[in-house]
Amino acid sequence: MPAAPPPVLPLFPLTGSLLLPGNWLPLNVFEPRYRNLVADVLAAGRHIGMIQPIVPRQDNRPPLDANPADPDEPALYPVGCAGRIEQCDPQPDGRYLVLLKGVSRFRVALELPLQHGYRSAAAEYAEFAGDLLEPELPLDASRAMCALQAFGKANGLSFDYDLLAGLPGVSLVNGLAVALPFRPAEKQALLEADGPEHRLELLLALMDMGLDAEPAADYYAPPTLH
Repeated sequence: MPAAPPPVLPLFPLTGSLLLPGNWLPLNVFEPRYRNLVADVLAAGRHIGMIQPIVPRQDNRPPLDANPADPDEPALYPVGCAGRIEQCDPQPDGRYLVLLKGVSRFRVALELPLQHGYRSAAAEYAEFAGDLLEPELPLDASRAMCALQAFGKANGLSFDYDLLAGLPGVSLVNGLAVALPFRPAEKQALLEADGPEHRLELLLALMDMGLDAEPAADYYAPPTLH
């Protein structure tokens, strides 16, 4: 079982990038404040809270209609997911290439003053107590594989079905929730689903909706997962 994340989390707001328990998320960290964040957490437990702004922001930049008095501190969803840095490669230009592994979802209880330019929050985990064990739960995800084939065909997407069929059910469902091109609000709903079974049902509904829909302007393509 992974170690529980700390009660205070540094926050990394990023539109469309979903982290779930047991799953992996690569990050290319280039903004100075988030380079500060990575440097700080490497010395203190390695946990980062991934969370989405409520108003989608491509590449974490302020939207055109942002409040000019507060362009870099958008309102955030109340629920995010804590991840632990499992790999970090500093680059010659100051960037970090980071690989996070999801540990547990959290609810923001209180946002704290800025530290070294980045945001942090007091985090509550009680309602997500099952997340630490989630990757080991049994789940029949065969319906997701069938739905994925129809979704891929309708949207011109190709997948390695043999590779996906070999994944445990929870890993498959969470991986598809992360990787498929759903809207940020839909990603948030998948994050907040009440466990893997409910996430599976929501994933199936979203894939079914995507069979006939035209591509939407507010779709966000998340980073490739490794």
